[in-house]
Amino acid sequence: MEKSETEKIDKLDRQILEIISKNARTPFKDVAQACGVSRAAIHQRVQRLIETKVIVGSGYQVNPKILGFNYCTYIGIKLERGSMYKEVVPQLEKIPEIVEIHFTTGPYTMLVKLYAHDNDHFMELLNGKIQEINGVTETETLMSLRTSLKREVPI
Repeated sequence: MEKSETEKIDKLDRQILEIISKNARTPFKDVAQACGVSRAAIHQRVQRLIETKVIVGSGYQVNPKILGFNYCTYIGIKLERGSMYKEVVPQLEKIPEIVEIHFTTGPYTMLVKLYAHDNDHFMELLNGKIQEINGVTETETLMSLRTSLKREVPI
């Protein structure tokens, strides 16, 4: 019998994940010291976590406001049929301001998160692009006024 994915993650893996999820730029020597193992052990563990898709990305987080994206918006999208999701996603992916796309339960077929510079830019994205996609029947906009918490899943 094969172990479940969570059983493959041991205490050391969790320690490593907790440290690097707070700051992906933490040097392996510092992670090794905090975990009480060698730098080589940390390197091997991180490589395995990447290969097994426990770690699915790394990089820098960019502050959207510094780049002029002052509006963070969530848009609930209703489609003619839920099965149209497969055709709509590639169209939404062409809009660079959209940073997340979710297939959801509840009142919307999809929920997207996007950033816009201002009201005019937002209207162009909503009316000129999203609502023009074949299959989109209705949208509802939820404007984020402030992000109070943003974090990774608990390790």
